[in-house]
Amino acid sequence: MTGPAIGRAACIGGGVIGGGWVARFLLAGIDVDVFDPHPDAQRIVGEVVANAELAYAMLTCAPLPPRGRLVFHDSLAEAVAAADWIQESVPERLDLKRGVLAEIDAAARPDAMIGSSTSGLLPTDLQAAMAHPERLFVAHPYNPVYLLPLVELVGGRQTDKAVIGRAQAALQAIGMKGVVIHREIEAFVGDRLLEALWREALWLVKDDVCDVETLDDVIRYSFGLRWAQMGLFQTYRIAGGEAGMRHFLQQFGPCLAWPWTRLTDVPEMDAALVDKIAAQSDAQAGGLSIRELERLRDENLVGILQSLKAGDGGRGWGAGRLLAEFEHELQARVSPAPDEDGRLKLLSATVSPAWIDYNGHMTEHRYLQLFGEATDAFLRMIGVDADYVAGGSSYYTVESHLRHLGQARAGQRLDVETFLLGHDAKRLHLAHAITDEAGATLATAEHMLLHVTGQRAAPAPAAVAAALDGVMRSGAHLQRPDFVGRAVAMPPVKP
Repeated sequence: MTGPAIGRAACIGGGVIGGGWVARFLLAGIDVDVFDPHPDAQRIVGEVVANAELAYAMLTCAPLPPRGRLVFHDSLAEAVAAADWIQESVPERLDLKRGVLAEIDAAARPDAMIGSSTSGLLPTDLQAAMAHPERLFVAHPYNPVYLLPLVELVGGRQTDKAVIGRAQAALQAIGMKGVVIHREIEAFVGDRLLEALWREALWLVKDDVCDVETLDDVIRYSFGLRWAQMGLFQTYRIAGGEAGMRHFLQQFGPCLAWPWTRLTDVPEMDAALVDKIAAQSDAQAGGLSIRELERLRDENLVGILQSLKAGDGGRGWGAGRLLAEFEHELQARVSPAPDEDGRLKLLSATVSPAWIDYNGHMTEHRYLQLFGEATDAFLRMIGVDADYVAGGSSYYTVESHLRHLGQARAGQRLDVETFLLGHDAKRLHLAHAITDEAGATLATAEHMLLHVTGQRAAPAPAAVAAALDGVMRSGAHLQRPDFVGRAVAMPPVKP
């Protein structure tokens, strides 16, 4: 990999969506220039970026690139002057957006891509005042932008299709999924679906069928979970049984003519309905602040994404597969190696709240997960990477010994040091130690791995053996860990 297709980004507007774009770019290693005249813009963006960093620490152990440089500017022209990608995220008013986009167009480099975060305005309408409308497209993300990977890409009548292709490739390089919407339509695809659900939900609350908490429970405990990993049509395909989608449509299609919904009616948002919904929402929040709710949302999304990454036999499913591919790209950009002292410090991680058990500290299998991640980093270092495994060979762990010496708690930063104890044609002897920020050892592990080709043990190729020899030489002066060779044992019981 050569790194992101975006070398420098500019964000015009730093609110909820604009701040999310800033965080997504920064954590992908991209320098970001920001213009937002709001007096609290720097504070708001700073808080969003801080939440994003917490989320990414939980999301992945892949080596993130150094965080990009963030600069706030006093003028829009200064902010966009050097950008490859410019993302406009100002309030949803056509006249305001047209003016801002025309100003961006006049100050940007000729080859810069210009995306608008609009939730529903047509790109053709946004292009009206631009001298170079061919580079403007809608890039509609979902909140939080730094975790949810989808971006709807919509071109206007004057948009160059090649620009849309460039944008799609650039988004992939920062872990996002750019989906091309083939025709201009108000609110595009995602918001069209959300609008239908939102309208029906407002009627259900207004008519006292349920309150807002009950409605949210119906979604999050049922079809919301299905949607998170299969969407709508694939979910209904399964609902059709062995006959699939055709049977589902034949069985449930006639229901669409029944008067079940009020989607063609719009409830009047009078003061009484606003007060009713707002009061129920306040009660549902239980005193949690917006920032606290955002952090809970992020923890939950990380858990869902990690679960989806483990789907389909470890290949990943849906957004989880996208995360796995992004991690693979991140790992490919970094070449693990011993440090200048010959020590193998190949992995760092932050303890996710999802890793905490009923005792309030990191649960046992998460230690093994970190040791496994450290082993994978070591294997990549000696050339046993994803391509190597795809070729039919790998190392498999055949024996392990773990010691748990201290407690790790949520939010702690942990480092894993790896030790190559020895190797021969087929075997690999490794050890690991997990330490906290103060250098205290929290856990150790010792592993024996066997090289396998196909289903049989086989000698490792010469290139891997040579890489192992090099690692042994670089760490030959280091002291052998004192925990190596330990075994579980108790004093003998006296008769």
